[in-house]
Amino acid sequence: MAGVPFVFGNATTSIPLTNLDANFNTGLTIGNTTVGLGNTVTTLGNLTLQNATLASPIVTGSLPQVTIYTSGSGTYTVPTNARYLTIEMVGGGGGGYGSGSSPTVAGAGGTSTFGTSLLTCGGASASGAQYYGGGGGTVTLNSPAVGIAFTGAVGSGSIYSLGNAPGGNGASTPFGGAGDGGYAGAINGGGGVANTGAGGGGGGTGSTGPAGGGGGTGGYIKATITSPSASYAYSVGAGGTAGPAGTSGAAGGAGASGIIIVTAYF
Repeated sequence: MAGVPFVFGNATTSIPLTNLDANFNTGLTIGNTTVGLGNTVTTLGNLTLQNATLASPIVTGSLPQVTIYTSGSGTYTVPTNARYLTIEMVGGGGGGYGSGSSPTVAGAGGTSTFGTSLLTCGGASASGAQYYGGGGGTVTLNSPAVGIAFTGAVGSGSIYSLGNAPGGNGASTPFGGAGDGGYAGAINGGGGVANTGAGGGGGGTGSTGPAGGGGGTGGYIKATITSPSASYAYSVGAGGTAGPAGTSGAAGGAGASGIIIVTAYF
């Protein structure tokens, strides 16, 4: 009973009302806040709770936590108290076709995934012919994620000419990064900028054979997950290999690798 001015547990005589008033007017101190009988407070300070269970707790004041994956695969572990996630991702871009006589096909881009059958950005497909642009990657966005999903862009085709023509440009994603087509005169195509999912440029031709078409892009997704699971598997798509030069020709540029950017909000 420390702090109460009058104790009546062993009283044997009448109790003065003024003593009762003094007891009732003695405040209760919780942490660093004193609360009078019948009063209401909304803020308590310097208080430690042990083994407490909070209904619908809201943790505020934490900055968003950004995690960026530029290659490989693994598991993303959702930070403690994260309320929702945003994921921006793209698949790998396709390589640009080489120029000259009878070059071999450029490589397709790899697929980027987040979660099991949740978010999928397909890599760019390989071109069907030397002077065609490569195709764009497909996309899949499944519940509970919501957002936007864009099929990848098609690379630029080259002018069908038997000599002295530039290669087609690679296609670009929302991250930019397209590789330039090689100049006429058997100049190699430019590679896509790493981790943009863009396509590589086609090789420019000299005096022999058609120029190469540019590579397409990986699919693109920007999504939100409002009730995140504890963890998610992920994989980042690789860029497609550059198309080798044909006889008397030039090589195309390599496609850009994909990326996954995860932001946790608290």
